[in-house]
Amino acid sequence: MALKINSNRIADLISTELKTYKKETKVEEVGRVIMAGDGIARIEGLSRAMSGEMLEFPDNIYGLALNLDKDEIGAIILGEATKIQEGDPVKCTGRILEIPVGEELVGRIVDPLGRPMDNKGPIKSKQFRQIEFNAPNVISRQPVKEPLQTGIKAIDSMVPIGRGQRELVIGDRSTGKSAILLDTIINQKDSGVYCIYVVIGQKTSTIARFADKLEDVGAMEYTTIVGAPAQAPASLQYIAPYAGCALGEYFMYGGKHALVVYDDLSKHAVAYRQLSLLLRRPPGREAYPGDIFYLHSRLLERGAKLSDKLGGGSLTAIPVIETRASDISAYIPTNVISITDGQIYLETDLFNAGVRPAINAGVSVSRVGGNAQIKAMKKVAGMLRLDLAQYRELETFAKFGTELDKETQKQLARGERTVEVLKQGQYVPMSVEDQVLMIYALTNGFLDDIEIKNISRFENLYLEFMRTTNPKIIEEIKDKKDIDDELSGKLDNAINKFKEGFSA
Repeated sequence: MALKINSNRIADLISTELKTYKKETKVEEVGRVIMAGDGIARIEGLSRAMSGEMLEFPDNIYGLALNLDKDEIGAIILGEATKIQEGDPVKCTGRILEIPVGEELVGRIVDPLGRPMDNKGPIKSKQFRQIEFNAPNVISRQPVKEPLQTGIKAIDSMVPIGRGQRELVIGDRSTGKSAILLDTIINQKDSGVYCIYVVIGQKTSTIARFADKLEDVGAMEYTTIVGAPAQAPASLQYIAPYAGCALGEYFMYGGKHALVVYDDLSKHAVAYRQLSLLLRRPPGREAYPGDIFYLHSRLLERGAKLSDKLGGGSLTAIPVIETRASDISAYIPTNVISITDGQIYLETDLFNAGVRPAINAGVSVSRVGGNAQIKAMKKVAGMLRLDLAQYRELETFAKFGTELDKETQKQLARGERTVEVLKQGQYVPMSVEDQVLMIYALTNGFLDDIEIKNISRFENLYLEFMRTTNPKIIEEIKDKKDIDDELSGKLDNAINKFKEGFSA
């Protein structure tokens, strides 16, 4: 059977195709590696590359363009740098570095590029965010006025943190900085706050220990850990906090609340210094590059409480800085102190003396202050930080053995009890109502006749007594968030009744 060809039909199809044909020219700019080593590469031939642009190397390895010189580009390599050889081709991608974001990453441990590190399978996220993003402008923000409860008495009463604030945790090595961060994350359970814990330059075993503890107490249900351990390249340690911030911004711009912890920015600055020196950027003070201040300011300024028009979401940032020999006037500590809204200073001597958390009330401050506290806490703890700072001064004076007047002795006795009340074990965050009950008893003199050694037992029994016999008082504090004269009278009666049955 002969095949019949319809020439008219073929002509029509060709005519239609010709009319709809669009000539597409794909232009790719390809450069080549002229030097590679120590996690950086020098590239020639990429005249159109942008600062911060992703560059594609062979074997699906990516880099980040940092130096744009006249004849070459200096890039950091985000992967196995040993695979990149001199002469390898490099392509521009036209994209700024971005990572996957969304609720799919909650409960996971990821690296700074959003790749899983926990052997729980791939992350199927549909959304991406650039790791570098402009901070919200003045009009987009509103004042910090909503408390972010840490569950730690000493912090919530003296140096409160609000949603959208940037509060620095600073202190020497092994003074309990990470313990405060873990307790704060644990206390966010059922508060609607998503937590992102960025770990920079720590041991892999430390990251695993953090994850296990958060898993045990059920905190991984709302937490993402971004890990850039000590063995990770300096390039990944450098981008880690920006990646963590991008994860938090996803929730903030979605009208939700996020807490991002950067542990710690001292190691982040060291990683950036290493990369900058390798890229031959001019060194400045302590060999840090000239833009070291901008490195942290552009990160921490992204923490904000957005206006109601933009959804009212918040991103609270808690950076950590490790000092050496308690020197808070060093270069990086002073930089970060000037960027943040206050600092919590942990002192080695207090830590060694058994005061946990070892917060120095005189140096620690929250520049948001009472705005980040409920009215009840503001009333009972208003002068607590000042009184404790004065007690520390008097304590030093009293060591000389001089004769003290009754008023000074009374102040010293109250100070000793304040220190004892503010002591708190790890992984036992307290509700704000329990904190108010205990600090009310302290500041109103109900503990003045209790021996120091019995304060801890008094606290446990007193709070148990209030929960079992006076739950309405606790509910009233919870609902009103204030203590009026009527409630104050009820509290006085309840404490006096408890003290009648409390045996020292």
